[in-house]
Amino acid sequence: MIGIAVDHKPKTSTRLKRLRNVESNPAVSLLVDHYSDDWDALWWVRADGAARVAAAADEGELVSILVDKYPQYQEVHPAGSMMVIEVSRWSGWQARAA
Repeated sequence: MIGIAVDHKPKTSTRLKRLRNVESNPAVSLLVDHYSDDWDALWWVRADGAARVAAAADEGELVSILVDKYPQYQEVHPAGSMMVIEVSRWSGWQARAA
């Protein structure tokens, strides 16, 4: 499971496009990559799954993980909406095995 919090930074609206997209189509992919000028160090990982929008207040365990990991959340805990992804498939690639 992956949790993405909508943080407290000012926004023009709390009705964010990414949250509306998830509500209309929960199929999502999350891609993380690492770039390096040393092409032998390139890699990426992708998580495919179904997302839902939830209130941070209802996702205590995920919020706790974010608070423990990120100092900015220790000052102001996520309190708005979250995107919660149930991962059904992981895939990845690396340029060279270590």
